[in-house]
Amino acid sequence: MKRVVVVGAGFGGLEATADLDRMFRGDPGVEIVLISDQNYLLFTPLLPQIASSYTDPRHIVQAVREIRGQRRFQFRRDTVRAVDPANRRLTLNSGPFKYDALVLAPGARTDYFNIPGARENSWDYKSLQNAVELRDRIIDLCEHADHTADPQARRSMLTFVVVGGGYTGIELVTEMHDFLFRYVTRVYRGIEAWEIRLLVLEAAPDILRGIGPKLAEHARKRLDVSGIEVRTSAPVTRVLEGAVEINGSESIAADTVIWTAGVRASELIESLPGPHDRIGRAVVNANLQLEAYPEIFVVGDSAGAVTAPDTPRVAPAAIQQGRIAARNVRHLWRGEPLESFDYNARGMLVSLGMNYAVVNIAGIKVSGYFAWLFWNAVHLYKLVGLKKQVQVAGDWALGLIFPRDAAIMRRPRRCNLCGTASKS
Repeated sequence: MKRVVVVGAGFGGLEATADLDRMFRGDPGVEIVLISDQNYLLFTPLLPQIASSYTDPRHIVQAVREIRGQRRFQFRRDTVRAVDPANRRLTLNSGPFKYDALVLAPGARTDYFNIPGARENSWDYKSLQNAVELRDRIIDLCEHADHTADPQARRSMLTFVVVGGGYTGIELVTEMHDFLFRYVTRVYRGIEAWEIRLLVLEAAPDILRGIGPKLAEHARKRLDVSGIEVRTSAPVTRVLEGAVEINGSESIAADTVIWTAGVRASELIESLPGPHDRIGRAVVNANLQLEAYPEIFVVGDSAGAVTAPDTPRVAPAAIQQGRIAARNVRHLWRGEPLESFDYNARGMLVSLGMNYAVVNIAGIKVSGYFAWLFWNAVHLYKLVGLKKQVQVAGDWALGLIFPRDAAIMRRPRRCNLCGTASKS
């Protein structure tokens, strides 16, 4: 009996698992095992909509066992602590686990670039829990700002800084803008629109790199018109409790700093033998293999492919790599030539809030309301399962008719400054 193990239930891991299951469906001599510390697939493209109460958190996750359906692969909810390539063995929380072929797709973690105070005083935005906590944070701050008389304290409560001008940062800040200006200013009688400040800080000279300079500039103008401040060439050098420092000199008072500036490979990937790139990803060959251990394949945010080092860290790239890795496992066991990974970019889509998006598909650049409709259609189509498609479509339809939901879902943790929700 041969065993192929896939680590990680993200886009790359699940795609690899599904393809392996299909290819070895009629082979009882092959066992396929998916291991992940979470039992669901998170549809990350819609994660910014959780912070704005536009989409219900439960509607953008799909249980792995539901995705499995009638497929025969096994699923284990466990944490992989270490990989022993020499003995082809994993160390799980539950004990050792052998493999004959291994596909690693554990995702990535936030990279704070060793900036003082960033980890301790900013809000991460990578997981469903992060999104729900930030949503409650925003609402709780509004609850307190509504009756706080001190104008300086109010200004700090209502200043939200997003560090990072990439796709996640821009989509998040525009979703926050929709919530704050379409809902909060109407319902919270003590908060005026001019008191709310949304600020994006980007260390690079431009935002939305990869979508094209014209669309990126158009998006920036759109943000300016909306009242969202965008500052480029503005590296964050320190994050304090209640403030963020730029360029080592300027300080901006803000009770909420959200970190979307970068990612780094997981500790599991960084512990692998062999070369790694500047963000800790395992450097793999054109076939997505570790050179010294050809039975180990690495995909998604964990893979630094030498033939495509500039591959964006997006779901379509992880899915393509998952497919290649699955096919190469079969090729390897059959002694066939392996396939090379070459990222085929189909386009980039960025939502800029309600009724507006910028889209670059096959060189065709579109912006505005129809681009936003296309953005919605594509993401609705890519959701796994009819149930989730109906639920999200329902959320969107209700969001056009009724006000957003401002009920705090978790009991806020206390902050010694103003009694609001705290990160720790």
